[in-house]
Amino acid sequence: MLAKDVMTTAVLTVGPDTDVADIARTMLDARISAIPVIDADGHLAGIVSEGDLLHRAETGTRRHQSWWLRLLVTPEEPAQSYLKECGRHARDVMTCEVISVAPETSLTEIAALLEKYHIKRVPVLDGGRLVGIVSRANLLRGIATWHKPEGVRVADSELRERLLQALAEAELPMHLINVTVSGGVVEFWGAVETGRQIDAARAAAEATPGVVRLDSHLVKRG
Repeated sequence: MLAKDVMTTAVLTVGPDTDVADIARTMLDARISAIPVIDADGHLAGIVSEGDLLHRAETGTRRHQSWWLRLLVTPEEPAQSYLKECGRHARDVMTCEVISVAPETSLTEIAALLEKYHIKRVPVLDGGRLVGIVSRANLLRGIATWHKPEGVRVADSELRERLLQALAEAELPMHLINVTVSGGVVEFWGAVETGRQIDAARAAAEATPGVVRLDSHLVKRG
């Protein structure tokens, strides 16, 4: 599945001059954790998330660095921190370096980005313009709406190759497992190290289109 298959297209946005209080109200009313900032040319300028509003003067949550930490920062950092904590507009508090994806980006890549950068969502850009957003919830909906194709006919030889590839992806001990396929009926034979490896082999068969039935004779080595 791709970003375009699961993304939310009706995305709420704000402008660079939108007041921070209005942004907070919009996020609360819409029950969203972030909102993109779009400039006058229609391009993504940044994004304001809950994390960007975590340390604010209004709530008394501003950071107070010790004097020795202040000696280590660049001249620009105190000004940037002040804007983040006291600035009144989206341009003051937004994160400018936004991780984004294209409509054709796979969900595998998106999941990796969310994990790598510890973020909850990514904007989807097409030609520099915002066309949607993919959040962790969108990934969950992708899982919830996925259906294994039914009635798919696959030649036994091709089906066996797909299964061998899936078992290898699960890093199962292939030298201990024998796979036979006849009329779409799959049989696993062999002895593996753990029960979880048996479960992983079963999951591989269940997820492979063309499998009519699985007869697993895998056992755990004693």
